[in-house]
Amino acid sequence: MKKHVLLLAAFAALFVNFISCSNDDPKTSQVEVRLVDAPGDYDAVNVDIQDVMINRNDGDNGWQSIGNVTPNVYNLLELIGGIDALLVDSEVPSGKISQIRLVLGDNNSVVVNGETFPLATPSAQQSGLKLNVHQDLVGGVKYTFILDFMVDKSIVVEGNGDYSLKPTIRVITEATSGAISGMVNPFDYQVEVSAVTGAEEPIVTLTNEEGKFMLHGVPAGTYSVTFTPDEASGLSPKTVEGVVSVLGENTNMGTVELE
Repeated sequence: MKKHVLLLAAFAALFVNFISCSNDDPKTSQVEVRLVDAPGDYDAVNVDIQDVMINRNDGDNGWQSIGNVTPNVYNLLELIGGIDALLVDSEVPSGKISQIRLVLGDNNSVVVNGETFPLATPSAQQSGLKLNVHQDLVGGVKYTFILDFMVDKSIVVEGNGDYSLKPTIRVITEATSGAISGMVNPFDYQVEVSAVTGAEEPIVTLTNEEGKFMLHGVPAGTYSVTFTPDEASGLSPKTVEGVVSVLGENTNMGTVELE
């Protein structure tokens, strides 16, 4: 009996987690982390990035991996002139995050005058490079964190000729979209909700069982939002003009009445 109770509890936890990450739930935000470089006087600077984590508080107990990270070695000196490296693009629970951490592997090196030297990273490998961000993530909004790796200030030549990495990284936070949410009435039938501006492709979602909807990742602009009920409902489509999406904000349309 105890085993069955534990299995049911585990299933319930998975079900709740699935619901919280659905497209109709406004309590998640899309986060991407990109790496760029301020140039340095080296042939190459290779950094082995294994994971990207976020912290919900200022202590050491709130760290969690963003997930969806492919470990890779990046030559920082290639990330200039508009070129960047996408480290992660994933959905995370909304709310405040205080820090981002890069976890490094062992394969770090610097190339000077054609010769490759190991790049020591004694603290970064164990605990990661901790970067303060202090950002409130709004549900349905996409955020980009740009990590500007300042190579000239980050590489130290030791007295014995060895090279160490003591990173200086500038963090730039961009809210790259907004969101549009609300609910429809009546909600006995599912309704397709689409937002369009100009000649752009529409952004589309469906209402949930409570009639609620959220259009995620909506670029800033003014939209026509169209509600198309299931044909079996007998309700007519309705379009609301002039709905404004603002970067970093959730535009709540309230309740839209269908007839």
